[in-house]
Amino acid sequence: MTNTIRAEIITIGDEILFGQITDTNTQWIGTELTNIGIRPFRKSSVGDQADAILQVLHEAHERADVIIITGGLGPTKDDITKKTLCTYFGVGMVRNETALALVTSFFEKRGRAMTDLNRAQADLPANAVYIQNDWGTAPGMWFEHEQRVYISLPGVPFEMKHLMTNRILPKLAQHFKTPIIKHKMIRTVGIGESFLAERIEAWEDTLPDHIKLAYLPSFGGVKLRLTATGDDNELLDRELAEQVQKVMPLIEKSVYGFDNDELENVVGTLLKEKNLTLGVAESCTGGYVSSQITKVPGASAYFWGSIVSYSNDVKMNQLGVQPETLEQFGAVSEETIRQMAEGVRKALGTNVGIATSGIAGPDGGTPDKPVGTIWIACATDQRTVTRLLKLGQYRDQNIQLTTTYLLNMLREEVMNYK
Repeated sequence: MTNTIRAEIITIGDEILFGQITDTNTQWIGTELTNIGIRPFRKSSVGDQADAILQVLHEAHERADVIIITGGLGPTKDDITKKTLCTYFGVGMVRNETALALVTSFFEKRGRAMTDLNRAQADLPANAVYIQNDWGTAPGMWFEHEQRVYISLPGVPFEMKHLMTNRILPKLAQHFKTPIIKHKMIRTVGIGESFLAERIEAWEDTLPDHIKLAYLPSFGGVKLRLTATGDDNELLDRELAEQVQKVMPLIEKSVYGFDNDELENVVGTLLKEKNLTLGVAESCTGGYVSSQITKVPGASAYFWGSIVSYSNDVKMNQLGVQPETLEQFGAVSEETIRQMAEGVRKALGTNVGIATSGIAGPDGGTPDKPVGTIWIACATDQRTVTRLLKLGQYRDQNIQLTTTYLLNMLREEVMNYK
């Protein structure tokens, strides 16, 4: 087997450390590197300080074969990546005429005047191989130094992705003889990480050395990622399929999909296959369930509408919840949630109705019904099922978890619908 090529990704910019922007570049780069057989094994974020950048570059040199840097290539004084790379490599700055021509053309096409700062974007470290940026003025740069490859890219995501896709990834694939890295994702819902691990422990212990398992917890579920490394693409696919086949009998009831499947997409596909329509009644989730459902392109084929019934008046007048039910049991009760799910189905004329009602927090709880007490329900012409959730103190988490559990309840009911 060929040697593993290790990559480190370094993001530069105070705005990332201050939390003013979200670093999406690292996630995207990691996925793309894996696809060509390069294993990302570390990421670092550093501010706009030359000494900090130099330190992380020296550290990366000791542990990585490929070092990819994003950010700090703009025209302003706080963009210091090029100057710092000159210091790191012990070289001076030279003006690249190809880069200057492209920067000039970029401004001319937009009818804008160039400044000296703009022209300086064509100044590159002397040992850089210029990588043309077709979508901006910040250059891409490739360096080879002491058996390492260094790549410097703009931090703007669409510029970075264009350079990586069209210039860098093909060049990396040519430069290194890399192994094949294949992933297979098994997506579960409604089971905790520790329970899942206990259930599949014996299977996990028998995995071959070149297939690794990772647990990726999320709201209401866990993704199991199998990663296989080798030289034969077809063989790795067969081996991953065999491992999935072995583990499925242990966890099948908790699995809702694979790879890029999202719960709302799976639910939508099932509704279309069964030719069923859906109506939603939401109280504590405030429209979040409907938002997740309508994220899916083509959701209009099965989603007919929703009623956000925050007040008891709306529950009674729009959903048909009986006043005596609310008076006797309260809005957060099995009796009320049942009538909400059945009521929205009737009100909107759909085959299926789902509903939420609870205390999302952070206040509003009582000794009998503390924050995190939430009821969910799913009603069809065949039956109505309800479930009590006992969640935590945090509003956003409660809303997201409720949505996940309700969508899974919907999935199970639609799967079994005759």
